Amino acid sequence: MADKGSVFLLGPGFIGLEILGELLREGYQVTILVRREEARADLEKLGSKTILGSLDDGDTIREAAAAADIVIHTATADHKPSAVSILDGIGARAKTGKSSIYIHTSGCSLITDDSNGEYVSEKIYEDDKPETVDSVADDAPHRSIDLAILKRRDALGAKAKISIVLPPVIYGVGKEHRLSIQIPTMVRFALKHGYAGFAGKGKSVWGQIHVSDLARGYMTILHYMESTSGEKVLENPYFFIENGDEYSWKRCAEEIGKALQQGGKIQDPTPREISSDLYSDLFQEWSVAVIGQNARNRANRLRALGWKPQEKSTFESLLSEELPIILAEKGDFKGYGAAVAS
Repeated sequence: MADKGSVFLLGPGFIGLEILGELLREGYQVTILVRREEARADLEKLGSKTILGSLDDGDTIREAAAAADIVIHTATADHKPSAVSILDGIGARAKTGKSSIYIHTSGCSLITDDSNGEYVSEKIYEDDKPETVDSVADDAPHRSIDLAILKRRDALGAKAKISIVLPPVIYGVGKEHRLSIQIPTMVRFALKHGYAGFAGKGKSVWGQIHVSDLARGYMTILHYMESTSGEKVLENPYFFIENGDEYSWKRCAEEIGKALQQGGKIQDPTPREISSDLYSDLFQEWSVAVIGQNARNRANRLRALGWKPQEKSTFESLLSEELPIILAEKGDFKGYGAAVAS
């Protein structure tokens, strides 16, 4: 298989491993930033190279970014130093006359509102209208990192082809039986408390995407950037990736309740609003922000490039794939405390 260029990938997790499989299948040379020594062997068996380090290792990231044709950051949407280090590496590479591609993962929390589940918003963000995304407040979730990237993007110009991807609710089973965050956390809450619940009033909606369709979306974006001039890429940095389905958080709780009742895990499938004193078993003080607001968007650009979703729907996947893994988990669930990318 012909060499298709070198890639530096940050974040070999739920999203990153899925993208890694696509990259290796197409013949890209991939180097991955790995936090733990014990994780290196398995990644190298797949055919990638590894560099030991964390997102705080600025020099390591700068050097790897400067050496790579392509950088893809899927580790987190909320670590500004790592994004800045990537941009520093791209800047150093540009000084030698070499261009770069950088795909950064943000998330649809960027476009959430303050509905608290009271209503379905009529506001729909479309990625072929970048001004709608640029209209969000500077202090919106993820926005400070995105703005730092956009500022450097303007300074670097056509030598740096930079895109920002904003995934919605991600679902499905990834490599190594990895699961996503939002809906699985709601399932674990229901198992612990005996009912399926939602934060806020439950009426707000988010779009959906299976992790495999998401990875293929990243590859479509990559191929577009490879075949398009830097000047053209500069016209619009944003890509949404959604499969056409939108569900309210109450609907998600309803489906979780039905699935758990069918499995004999709860008696009453009727969803309920979760009281704030139980948010510690969801997303702590961020519970309403994560599973209580609207985030409506359309992936017009990807569809125009020929990308189409292929995987099961959210609740088909939950019932047949994710739920068996969650039911096999051991230990007392105590909520989700890490950063939430989407």
